[in-house]
Amino acid sequence: MITSTSDALARRLAELADSKQADKIVILDMRPLVSYTDFLAICTARNERHARAIVEEVRLRMKQEAAILPARVDGAGDAGWIVLDYLDSVLHVFTAEARERYQLEDLWRDAVHLALDFDQPESSSAAGA
Repeated sequence: MITSTSDALARRLAELADSKQADKIVILDMRPLVSYTDFLAICTARNERHARAIVEEVRLRMKQEAAILPARVDGAGDAGWIVLDYLDSVLHVFTAEARERYQLEDLWRDAVHLALDFDQPESSSAAGA
């Protein structure tokens, strides 16, 4: 499988979210389904404060490491979700309640899930199901 730049970006967004203890991280390959982005990275934060911490870490590290900022940031921690739009790859950070409400994985159930290289003990049992 050939790794694209947007694939690498999505994986880096997921790794950074993982470094801040985000939970249930998935990456959906959106290329066959939509034209506005290549990948959606989705994760769950423990609460709104944790969601803001994940977002700030991702923004800071992407700026430092790759000199890129999101084209758009939408939502707010107190709404239970925040989106960092890096155009080809988008990071959705949800609280558990908001993730259940919006159900992006169900909405985009036809999207292929990318395998993640970092440890995800709670997600590994779901991946085998």
